This record gives sequence, C-alpha cells and structure tokens, in this order.
Amino acid sequence: MPGVIYQFQLRPDGSFCFPYISSGLREIYELEPQAVQNNAQLMFATVPPEDREHFNELIGVSAQQLQPWRWEGRCMTPSGKIKWIQGAARPEKLANGEILWDGLLMDISDRKEAEEALRRSEEKLRQKASELQATLLELQRTQTQLIQNEKMSSLGQMVAGVAHEINNPVSFIYGNLIPASDYLQDLLELIELYQKHYPEPVPAIQQLAAAIDLDFLTGDLPKMLGSMKVGAERIREIVLSLRNFSRLDEAEMKPVDLHEGLDSTLLILQHRLHSQTVTWEKNSRHSGIEIIKEYGNLPLVECYAGQINQVFMNIIGNAIDSLESRFAIDALEEAEEQGEKRARLSKFSSTPLIRIRTYLSSDTCRAVIRISDNGLGMTEDVKMRLFDPFFTTKPVGKGTGLGLAIAYQIVVEKHGGVLKCISTPGSGAEFCIEIPICQ
Repeated sequence: MPGVIYQFQLRPDGSFCFPYISSGLREIYELEPQAVQNNAQLMFATVPPEDREHFNELIGVSAQQLQPWRWEGRCMTPSGKIKWIQGAARPEKLANGEILWDGLLMDISDRKEAEEALRRSEEKLRQKASELQATLLELQRTQTQLIQNEKMSSLGQMVAGVAHEINNPVSFIYGNLIPASDYLQDLLELIELYQKHYPEPVPAIQQLAAAIDLDFLTGDLPKMLGSMKVGAERIREIVLSLRNFSRLDEAEMKPVDLHEGLDSTLLILQHRLHSQTVTWEKNSRHSGIEIIKEYGNLPLVECYAGQINQVFMNIIGNAIDSLESRFAIDALEEAEEQGEKRARLSKFSSTPLIRIRTYLSSDTCRAVIRISDNGLGMTEDVKMRLFDPFFTTKPVGKGTGLGLAIAYQIVVEKHGGVLKCISTPGSGAEFCIEIPICQ
C-alpha cells in the first residue's frame, strides 16, 4: 500500500512507542522503520516547531474522547525537504489502560503544490480582473473628461463669442444714449422758448404741431429714452452673466463669488424657468417655476469657476426636468381622476419650485450649496447609480448620463469636495454640494 501504515501506542504513564510501522517510512520520511520503533521521538522531530503544539493537542483530544485522529500538516525530512502529510488513525483503549492507534500517513505534497499553483493562478486572475476593471473605469473617466472638455470648450467659445458680438453694438447704443438724452433736453428747451416768445406761430407750424401731437411727444420722448437706457443696461447685464458663466479666461483656480455663478446660471436657464405653464388643479394654472434663493454670507471660494458653474447648470437643469415630468403627470392624472388627484396633491406643494440655499459649514472650512426641488424624486436603486457615467433615467435622445458624472468628478476629484443626493420617490430631491474655501 502507498504511504505509511503504523500502530502508535500511548501508555498510562505518558510514554509512547510505535509497535509497528511499515517500510513506506523510508520514501516519505527518509527514516528507517526499526530506528523509529526504537526511538519514537524521531517521528515527532519531523513536525516543524511552530506546528507541534497543535499536533500534540489533536493527539490528546483523540486519546481523551477516543475519537479518530486526523492531521494535515508539514514535515521536515533529515535532508531538509518540506513535505505535506495527511494522517488518520483510529484509537482503541486496551484492557490495561493503554491506547492503541491504527493509522495511515500519506504524502500529499503533489496535491498541495497543485492547490498552491491553482491559488496563485486564481490570485493572478483576480489581480488581472481588478486591473481590467480599473482600466475600464479610467477609460470611462477619460471619455467623460474628453466629452466634458469638448462640451465646455464649445459652449464656452459660443457663449463668449455671442457675448462679445452683442456687447459691441450694445455698448455703442448705451454710450450714445446719454448724449442723445442731453441733445433732446436741449431741443425741448428750445421748443419751450419758442412757445414762450412766439405763442401764436404761423398756421403751418400750428398744423404740424397738431398733427404730431407736440405736447404728448415732448412728454413721452424722455420716457422712451429712459426705457431704452433700462433695456440697454439689461442687455449689458445679460452679456456680463454670459461672460461670467463661460469663464474662458479663468483656467486656473482663483477666489470666486459662488452667488454670482448661481445667478448667471439661473439667468441662462431663465427661458426654461418661465416658459412652463402647467395645469395641476381644476381651473388653476401656474406659469413658470418659482425660484427661492436663501443665500448665506459666503466668502470668496477658491475653485475653477467655469467648471463649478457647469455643476450648477447640470443640477438645476435636472431639477427643471424633474419638475416638468412631475407636473405634466399631475396634469394628466387630474384630467382623469379629479377627486383622487386632489387628495394626493394635498400632500405636496402645488407650485413647482426650486430652492437654493448657501451657508458655511460648521467648521467654516467649506461652502455648502443645497439645491432642492419638489419634483418626482428617485428610488434607492437610482440614487446608487446616480453618478455613474452614461446612466440616465431620461428617454432616449434626451439624456446622455454624463451631467451628474461630470459634476461628481468636478466637485469630488478636482476640488476635494462632497456631492450627495437626498431623495425619496414623490418627495423631490436635494443635492448637497460642499466645496473647500481654500484648496
């Protein structure tokens, strides 16, 4: 038989011996059977010192409980080889109190080597899979970054170009409004002097004055110039907001007024905020989305201004999408089930709104921006994947799944901040942005 067949005997006084041991001992342990029978300690000496305590403990348990002894461990031969041995023995208590084990020892070194090779192979495969996963994530981040850079570059150049082209003629108009107003005032004063010193003009002048309604014209013309000045100032504000949003000249971090970026973003999205007219109760209509701004006292924050503005744009744009979806669904349900609809709407605010709050964190080291809406909200499954690249819940063709992934990368990776979402279905969503004051 392969392996080593043996009998091991333990006496009541604690001494032990091998009454029998087969010749397989030479091949596995490099020991002579007769030598082991004469000195049983030769076998125990092959067990490495760090394994002997456990080895002896197993023998003691088997002797006390008369349960089979099983062992799988290493042995060291006289030539220095390390082998793996599997042993099993059945104990029997003799009439004189001695315990006799009949057992078998097998060399399982080949199996252990195969298991170790398999373990190393599996470890390499796991490492390779981990490297591939990391490579895939890096590719996704790179792709997202490339798309973001291209998008921001194109958007920034377009916005800056439009702002520049509008700014030139508006500046020309605005610059000429002041002297035009002065000239008009001089002409009106001249007409007033003519009327004072020549109260009875010739018939031709009287007819023309009546035809053009001179009194109304002299009163309304200054108001018209004033309205033109207000309009030109408004256009200049819009141009300034566009330039602030694009921030093409701010490629490096610098202290920025976040409130200015929020206002610029809201101005650019104004066409979406005020163009939605939604029916949500019978005979009741609401035009536009209400914006509630609760700005705190924030210092200038060191950041990439253009990229932070993009974060605001993505989050507020998503809030508008959610509000459009919710109130469109509400309007449809209201038309189908009037009674049930009113009962359900009593739980929510009946006005679509976006609330923006800003304040300093408790340690005054971070600026906190919270943007919330009373839209549809989202489930836990959606929240878990919210910042994954290319994940979107919008219909095909409407969403790319990149907006929030890019926002997360900008806030967390580029600015060392925090971006998280708090939401439950039917209760809207709130995005919390935390950006360090100083990088």
